[in-house]
Amino acid sequence: MAEVHVIGQIIGAKGFSESSLFCKWGIHTGGAWKLLSGIREGQTQVDTPQLGDMAYWAHPIDLHFATKGLQGWPRLHLQVWSQDSFGRCQLAGYGFCHVPSSPGTHSIECVTWRPLGGWREQLARAFVGGGPQLLHSDVVYSGADRYRLHTASAGTVYMELNLILRNFGRYGVEC
Repeated sequence: MAEVHVIGQIIGAKGFSESSLFCKWGIHTGGAWKLLSGIREGQTQVDTPQLGDMAYWAHPIDLHFATKGLQGWPRLHLQVWSQDSFGRCQLAGYGFCHVPSSPGTHSIECVTWRPLGGWREQLARAFVGGGPQLLHSDVVYSGADRYRLHTASAGTVYMELNLILRNFGRYGVEC
């Protein structure tokens, strides 16, 4: 079977109105993909920027997949959260991006957004914290129902991914 190695890191995030950020991430693939090594999801540590507004995580990603075809190419699903001084967490943004399909080093900027909700939810978010969240996180990368959401742009997550493709020609998988 053809193989894909994804090695890299989630560098950090910038442009969020909140500080003390952390990121929950997951990788989603189609049915023809098998994870040989690595973990499908993870979470970074919390970083509170002292200078500037860039939160640095340097969280490693190391995945090894085998596949029979290109359908369902891996995509990264991100949730950025903020933590206040009382330890309460609230959603800062959702985002997703496709893993690049060419070998080599890739710098990726994943823009994020968050659901707005009604005026009551926006008022509660401003004074109490919290805010609306998606019931089903697959809406983020499946686009079918995403057009009905009222959203606000949040910030950008920066990643660096290195890809190694192996045996694609031998198994007739064309990139």
